[in-house]
Order: sequence, then C-alpha cells, then structure tokens
Amino acid sequence: MEFHPKDLPISKTYDLKNEEDAIKAIEDMVHLGFKEKKEGYKVLMPKETKIAKRIGYTVTTGITKGLREKNETRDVKYWTYHHDDEHFAIVLIDNSVLEELGF
Repeated sequence: MEFHPKDLPISKTYDLKNEEDAIKAIEDMVHLGFKEKKEGYKVLMPKETKIAKRIGYTVTTGITKGLREKNETRDVKYWTYHHDDEHFAIVLIDNSVLEELGF
C-alpha cells in the first residue's frame, strides 16, 4: 500500500530550530513512548540543509539511545520529507503500530 508519511496519525508535532530543541524533543518523545500510542510524532526542521541534517541525526540517534536506556523496543520507523517551503519533516512511529494501522 502506497502512502505518504503525512498521512500517518500524529500525536504531537515538534517545531525545532536547533540541536538544543532536538534534545528536549527527544526526551519528551522517549518519555511519552512509542509502543503504547496508536500515533506517531512529527518533527519540523528549518529547510537549511546543514541545520536539518544535524537535527535529523540528533533526533534519530537520540530516540534509539533513549529507548535503549529505558529497555524499550527500538523498532521505530521514520521518514524524512519536504513538509512545506520552510520545513523538512521527520515522522516517527513504532513499527508494530504502523502494521496495526494497516500501512
């Protein structure tokens, strides 16, 4: 089934400007959890490539590290895409939830 990440249900959206914002968002996402939710998270980043790459790397590796430290499943899928003229976006969702939703 073909879909776009923007079609996934989102429980919270984070509008990040820098790596410090990314660290706060990671802590919040890990605290809220992935497996218990039937939704994912969206991270918006500025469309400046250098900053977006840093934020994206920080988010994806930080989520994995945070979930490992909590001894939780780290089977999180993510997609990066052009959200609008000013933002890139990353959508993150637990793989088992993705399958439950039929994607």
